[in-house]
Amino acid sequence: MESMVKNHCEHAIGDYCRIVNTGMLGGYWPGIQLYYPPVKYAPSLGIYEDLEAAALRMKKHAHQTHAHTLIFDLEDGCRQKEMSRALLRQELPKFNRRKEVSIAIRVNPFRTEEYDLDMKLVKDLGDHIDVVMLAKAGEAYGAPEVRDLSNFLVGLNHPISIQPIIEHPKSLKIAPDLMQYSTVKHVVFGIHDFSKAMGIQITPEHWTEELKYFLNQIMFEARIAGKGVIGGVETLIGSSSMPEKFVEPHDVRRWLDLHGENESHIVYKHACQEASMGLTGKQVIHPGHIHLCKVAYTPSPTEVAQKIQILKAAIEADALLGGAIRFEGEMLDPPMFGKALQTLLRAHALRALTPSDTDFALTVLQLMPPQVIRENWPYGVIL
Repeated sequence: MESMVKNHCEHAIGDYCRIVNTGMLGGYWPGIQLYYPPVKYAPSLGIYEDLEAAALRMKKHAHQTHAHTLIFDLEDGCRQKEMSRALLRQELPKFNRRKEVSIAIRVNPFRTEEYDLDMKLVKDLGDHIDVVMLAKAGEAYGAPEVRDLSNFLVGLNHPISIQPIIEHPKSLKIAPDLMQYSTVKHVVFGIHDFSKAMGIQITPEHWTEELKYFLNQIMFEARIAGKGVIGGVETLIGSSSMPEKFVEPHDVRRWLDLHGENESHIVYKHACQEASMGLTGKQVIHPGHIHLCKVAYTPSPTEVAQKIQILKAAIEADALLGGAIRFEGEMLDPPMFGKALQTLLRAHALRALTPSDTDFALTVLQLMPPQVIRENWPYGVIL
């Protein structure tokens, strides 16, 4: 009995230390964000749902989502705004909250009549909301929009972060100002409104190339500010969904070759491009895209295992901060070790790193000076 109690205490202390230490990693990322319409139009009936039908749909689908973030859109994607707010007031307090799923509310542009109503909703349901996404951020009043919203949210009991949506060149021009507030940890690139404002005709197949210049600008400013960037939402919708048991790249490629439609190939390609550029999240409008984009954004178990071996070899050779090693026929030095560490931290930020691997990543961080940690991981590091 005494040994059982001792083991239990050691396990509890280990969990507590891990929680405290992981604070230096800056928290979890938005990851794959699913747009969920509160009140939906029913094409077969030619009418909008009533509250009862919308509540049943939410219980059936929203409560069981595998997305990292669930977005309830009260702006462009919402026609029945008053009914949608009534639905959220009714259902969010009953929501089956899971720690791996964040709740986001996309609110209307700053200081509009609908925005004021949205803020009343956020104030009343603050304990059930994790993120406020500000549509058309900074277009009308500049960075003070985020400042005033930050002041409003700080007064609530539950901590709520802000994700400004950059949807206009005016917003891109003041991006550093929008990112200066501690409540902002990630910004969203609103590709469709942005391309409309610029007069650029983007295509569902090639928008990543057509808007690459502007995305690079946002990423540049975000990296300096230590913030993340959430990628564009796809409009292509197929009918097939990849099973969640497929997590390794070769399994994903096999499924795409055998079962994937053209839409799935394009969405996966775009998600892989965004992940390789270091984006911290992606928005989707179809549940079938959730796992497809998850595997594109999240390092696979095989990749994580390889990066751990690289870091262990670097530590063994005392080359982590200076020196070089040969690993699987390749010469690696500190910048490559930093990229290996980033892979582990990315997996952790997307809730895909095991506790033991998280402990190893924290051990590696403890071997690095604060400046080197900031160089490798700027996303809200607490030092």
